[in-house]
Amino acid sequence: METDEKRMVDKEVIIKAENLYFSYDDEKAYSLDGFSLEIKRGRKVAFLGANGAGKSTFFLTLNGIHKIADGHLEVDGKEVKYDKKSLLELKSKVGIVFQDPDNQLFSASVRQEISFGAMNMGMSQDEAEEAVNKVVEKLLIGPFVHKATHALSGGQKKQVSIADVLVMMPQIVILDEPASSLDPKHTTIVNGIIEMMVNEGITVLVSTHDVNYAYGWADEVVVVDHGKVLMHDKPRTVFRNHEVLKMANLEKPTVLEFYDRLVKKGVVEKSEFTPRTVEELDELIR
Repeated sequence: METDEKRMVDKEVIIKAENLYFSYDDEKAYSLDGFSLEIKRGRKVAFLGANGAGKSTFFLTLNGIHKIADGHLEVDGKEVKYDKKSLLELKSKVGIVFQDPDNQLFSASVRQEISFGAMNMGMSQDEAEEAVNKVVEKLLIGPFVHKATHALSGGQKKQVSIADVLVMMPQIVILDEPASSLDPKHTTIVNGIIEMMVNEGITVLVSTHDVNYAYGWADEVVVVDHGKVLMHDKPRTVFRNHEVLKMANLEKPTVLEFYDRLVKKGVVEKSEFTPRTVEELDELIR
């Protein structure tokens, strides 16, 4: 019989992957090769690793787009299954925002685009309209909601692709290189949307090559290499592991590099507290 403590732990875990295997070429090589990790609800998790390491492949298994060849995968306490009903439920819980919005947007207008996901989830027309209006207001899409999707700027397309996902009220949102090709203005907008999702209790997974962003933003960092989880820990712990950084070809974050130099020169004293942002570093110097 399960203890209350074990049930509580299980309830906190929203993603559980055990020895996942997936191959694009009939098992001649594995893109996921014994991939294992657990993620708790409401966490901000940054995934780092070279292109082809397995990050995107893992994300696509979470959404049911890829079917694992072997292993055990649970989302929200349920084993991932591949019948139509189970996949529809899974897609309502796990939303993916692709790196290139043009791979995600296909409807003629912005409103039609956002409405499609809501209607596909079985909402009535009135429910879908209400959900779309809320997301449009929340993501500041109103000024271009009646435009054709192909006429939008890259940043506007990214906002709409996030709206596509949020209208379905998911528990998990995955963003693959969310700031890729965005100008500073839209990078700030997208980062603000990500923080809004976190504040609403959504578990947010971000794939990024930006070690500075991962170090300052994430609750946890997952380093992926050759289809396996090389390390999964707090940012301060991961970026202090020189062996892992070398294996994954990752650089030390700029704030951490400056902090180490200041300690070496005696400007600040070394302590258990390691700054993660420029503001935290500035406080130590004062």
